[in-house]
Amino acid sequence: MIETWMQTLPHGITLSCRAAGERGRPVLLFLHGFPEAAFIWDDLLTFFARAENGGYRCVAPNMRGFEASSTPAEVKDYRAKFLVQDILALIDSECGATHPLAALVAHDWGGAVAWNLTNQHPERVSRLVVINSPHPGTFLRELQINPAQQAASAYMNALIQPDAEAVFSAHDFDTLFAFFSKVGDSGNLKPEAASAAPAWMTAEMKDRYRSLWQGGLRGGLNYYRASPLRPPRAGDSAAAAITLPAEAVRIERPTLVLWGQQDHALLPALTVGLEEHIADLTLIPLPDASHWVVHEQPERVQQEIAAFLLRSE
Repeated sequence: MIETWMQTLPHGITLSCRAAGERGRPVLLFLHGFPEAAFIWDDLLTFFARAENGGYRCVAPNMRGFEASSTPAEVKDYRAKFLVQDILALIDSECGATHPLAALVAHDWGGAVAWNLTNQHPERVSRLVVINSPHPGTFLRELQINPAQQAASAYMNALIQPDAEAVFSAHDFDTLFAFFSKVGDSGNLKPEAASAAPAWMTAEMKDRYRSLWQGGLRGGLNYYRASPLRPPRAGDSAAAAITLPAEAVRIERPTLVLWGQQDHALLPALTVGLEEHIADLTLIPLPDASHWVVHEQPERVQQEIAAFLLRSE
């Protein structure tokens, strides 16, 4: 059974949260991406809360700007340091100040937060699981030198435009729903460029996403506006102007990376060279999965995470 509540953090941000499992158990914390919300993790929360699967306390917050969580108005409030601050405070509320998470599990933008948090505060995380979310070191490399990834990430420059909220809300969110179907390597997000809706996008699931987006898109879009990790273009050097020292992207915790190889926005080349940045890496390519593997192959995701948790104990 999923419990929900509003968690107000010491610095004033409130996160709407979902959880399964008793307090006091080792904690698995799950971070979602865009244009999603914490509900994507419900099956995993209930799976890992069961005694036979570890009996964890499983928590999934809606990150700031999503669902009923606080949505600051300023773009600067979505910089990585503030997103990390939110999750650190939530870890403290669930684990206490001296106990780490059993694992941090993250997808998409949640992964961006997880990479930063694990680098900056490794003592708060025992293990890290990242699903189709590029490590900042390899993402910066590919945005700077790989035309294919630059083209695949071109949609990011559409998401930062001042009218993006109106554009992506129009016509019953048809452009946003196209995110979940195959788009071309050029990053073409027009609905007509998408294939048929995936099988997991049932009428009920579509209603759930529609209801989420009707609450507003500005917070989620501000993640893109606040980050310079996007393809360079005329008048915006973006990733071309960034350098990242090796110590700023080093991960010292055992890390599982699951990567759907059919991700048309985040190409498999982003996993090349990960071992240079991660001391203890387990990389598992998923040949028949896309960016939305949590929806597409929930049992496979559960199995790989469960096996990783056992190996890392």
